[in-house]
Amino acid sequence: MGIFSAMNIGCDGLKVHGMRLDINSKNIANIDTPNYTRKIPLVVSTDRSSFLSVMNQMKETTFGSGTLPYASGSVSMAGVVEDPTLGDRIYKPGHPDADENGYIRASNVDPLVEITDAIMAQRAYEASLAIITMTKAMADRAAQIGS
Repeated sequence: MGIFSAMNIGCDGLKVHGMRLDINSKNIANIDTPNYTRKIPLVVSTDRSSFLSVMNQMKETTFGSGTLPYASGSVSMAGVVEDPTLGDRIYKPGHPDADENGYIRASNVDPLVEITDAIMAQRAYEASLAIITMTKAMADRAAQIGS
């Protein structure tokens, strides 16, 4: 894996996990908004090799020659879906969003779930930033060795 591949993996992680944080913040901001439906980000791995294939390759090559298998991959945002669970029905007959029976639908956002998801996204963002920082440090050291 080259320096630019490692940088691209880190940049993809920053982009995706930054979008996750944006979606979490929008969900948290709309906790008290009637009829708001929680949004769920779909993050997918773009890994081109399975765990089994990497382990088989290591069994055949790594332990015999001492080299690591080339594995490439990253993450990407596959889209955003709405949470299908319904919020509670609240009786507010004068509310502009009330149905013919005077009920509104509360938001289905659970603050504990959103905060937990935001913490995980923040840590993944920090890990992606660490990949970029370490890759930059390795490139700097390689440039110093070559000069």
